[in-house]
Amino acid sequence: MITINQDKAIGITKDAIRANRTPKLVALDVQFQRALETGANTADIVAQKQVLRDATNAADGKTVDELKTIIEGLD
Repeated sequence: MITINQDKAIGITKDAIRANRTPKLVALDVQFQRALETGANTADIVAQKQVLRDATNAADGKTVDELKTIIEGLD
């Protein structure tokens, strides 16, 4: 019988989320720096970055099927 370690499954999902969000955070960092240089409002960029940082919380307490759905939904 195959058993799934839920903690490891959550960890794997969080790692996938982190890998997926890294290039997005880098792009937002560039936008943030440009906004600072021009004196533009950075509130929207900061909010987008926070959403990406909080994305790993989506894996907490999920079933294996829900974790699979999260990973499949990563773009």
